[in-house]
This record gives sequence, structure tokens and C-alpha cells, in this order.
Amino acid sequence: MVIWTEPAKADLRSIHDFIAHNSRHYAKKVTQEIREKTDILDKLPRMGKKVSEIDDEAVKELSLYSYRVIYEIRSEDIFVLAVVHKRRDLIAEDIGK
Repeated sequence: MVIWTEPAKADLRSIHDFIAHNSRHYAKKVTQEIREKTDILDKLPRMGKKVSEIDDEAVKELSLYSYRVIYEIRSEDIFVLAVVHKRRDLIAEDIGK
């Protein structure tokens, strides 16, 4: 099961709000596609690549638009930890790990 953590939900809301300043349509499209992309993790949890800033094989990322969707595989569940812009320097504290 794919579970969105509260910090990841907050990241997605922030992304939506930022984009919505210019285009509500595009804001909805981007955030909806990010959510939809994580749905496949239920069947293919290892499809993402290892997060280079974190030395943990269970923490992976998917890429969509200008964003990195950071998630962790924990036995049967997938936890979406964060959604961050690719240009942002990522540190472990950013993903609530």
C-alpha cells in the first residue's frame, strides 16, 4: 500500500499553491500526476532509483517534471516521504527520515 506521510502531503500542497499563482489548471495537473505516478509503486516498489544523498537502499526516488518524489520501502508498505524540487539541496532532515 502507498501511504503519503503528512510532510509529503504538505510538500504537494505547497507545490500546488506555488504553481496556482500562475495557473490553477497546471497546478492541479502537476499535483495530480505526481499522485498518480506513486500509485504504480504498489506493484513496482523498486522502480525508483536510490537517493544519492541518503545511504539507504530502501529510500528511493521517482522523477516527474522538476520534482523528486522521495519514498521508503517498509516491508509491504511504501511511504512517500517528501516531494522536493530538483534544484533544491536535499538533506536527510528534509525528508523526515
